[in-house]
Amino acid sequence: MTHRNLIDGHWQEATATTGNVNPSDAGDVLGTYALADAEQARTAVEAAAAAAPGWARTTGAARAEILDRAGDELLRRRDELGDRLAREEGETLPEAVSEVVRAGQIAPALAYGNTVVFKPAEPVPGSAWALDEAPHRAGLPAGVLNLVMGRGREIGDVITGAPEVAAVSFTGATATCERVLRAAQTHRARVQSERGGKSPLVVADDADLDLTVDVALEGSFGSTGQRCTASSRLVVMDAVHAAFVERLTTATRALTVDDARKPGTGMGPVVDAAQLDQNLPHGAVAAGEGAGVRGGERLERCAEGFHLAPAPAVGTRLHDTVNREEVCGPPASVIRVADYDETVPVADDSGYGLTAGLVTTSLARAADSRRRSTAGMVMISVPTAGEGTAACEFSTTTKTSYVAGGPWG
Repeated sequence: MTHRNLIDGHWQEATATTGNVNPSDAGDVLGTYALADAEQARTAVEAAAAAAPGWARTTGAARAEILDRAGDELLRRRDELGDRLAREEGETLPEAVSEVVRAGQIAPALAYGNTVVFKPAEPVPGSAWALDEAPHRAGLPAGVLNLVMGRGREIGDVITGAPEVAAVSFTGATATCERVLRAAQTHRARVQSERGGKSPLVVADDADLDLTVDVALEGSFGSTGQRCTASSRLVVMDAVHAAFVERLTTATRALTVDDARKPGTGMGPVVDAAQLDQNLPHGAVAAGEGAGVRGGERLERCAEGFHLAPAPAVGTRLHDTVNREEVCGPPASVIRVADYDETVPVADDSGYGLTAGLVTTSLARAADSRRRSTAGMVMISVPTAGEGTAACEFSTTTKTSYVAGGPWG
C-alpha cells in the first residue's frame, strides 16, 4: 500500500515514492509514501487558498467541534501513534506518546480559521500522514488541511514562494531557513522559524546536583538530542564542575541506548543514516580542539540501526566548534566558568536564542536569569524543552476598530 498525499480533500497518488525505514532496525520498512512534485504542491496551495474564506467564516464553535473530534481520535490512538513515531523517528516510547498529544503548529492555525499546507520532514512521513488522516475523518472541509510529502528541494520553494501563502512556519537547519525567508520575502509572508540551536543549561554552584543531572540528561539526550531546544551546551560554575562532570559521566554511561520501542531504553537512535554520518565526526573534532570526549561512538545492537553513545565533551572553550555549530544528536559540551556573573554572557554567546536553562535553588538568580537572558524561552530547574505561545500569536492578526459614538437603532 502506498500512503498518498491529501490534496483538496482527496488522497492522491504521486509519480514517485519512498520507503520509510525504522532507525532502530534498518531492515524494517514501515511503508511506502508518495513524494509530491511541484505541480501537486502548487495544487495544494491553490486548494488551501480556495478553502480559506469559507473556513474563516465558519464559527469558532463549529471549528472547535471538528478539531475536538480529531483530537479525541488522536488521544484514543496515542499509544498506537506513539509506537509508530518511535518506530519511525527513534524517540523512546514515552517521548513519542507525549509528542502525539502536543498540538504543535497545525492545531492553532486551524482553530483560528487558517487553512494549511503541511510539508513534513522527509524522515517522518508516516506520523504526518496519521496526523492528517484524523482531521480528515473528523469532517474537516476539503482544502482546509493539505498534506504534501516530498523533498524540500523540489517542493519547498513552490510552497513558501506562492503569493497565496500568508505565513510560513518552519523548523529545520539555519541554511534552509535562510532560503525559506528569501522565498517568503518575495510576497511579504510572515515567517516563524525554529532554526536550530545551541541551547545552554547553566549549572549554578547552589544547584541540587542530583536534580541537575536529571535535568541535563533529559535536556541534552532526550529525543536523542534531535530537537532545537536540546541542552547542547552545559555551562557549569567552577565550584561544582568536578562533581557535576563525574555524576554526568556516570549517568550517561548507565543510559541504555537501544531500540526505541524496547522497554527500558533510555535513548533511541538518530533518525536516519544521513544524520548518523553528520554526527559521528563531532567527537573527533571536539577532541582535536582539546576536549575530553566521553562517548560518541556508534553502537552495535541486535539489529542494524543508527545508534550513538551519548557524548559529553568536557573542557571545551566558548568558541570551540562544538559550541558554535548545531549538532542534531547526542553530543553535549561542558563549558567551565568562574562564577554566576560569567554564566549569562557565556550562555547568550552562541548565535542562537531559542531556549536557555538554569538549575539553581536561588529565587534571586532565577529572576535575574529570566530577565537578562536573550533566549525566547527560559527554563528554571527543568529541561530545556517545551513550547511557548508563539503558535497562537502567529496564527492570528491584531485588528483595531474605531466605532463612532451616538444613538444606535
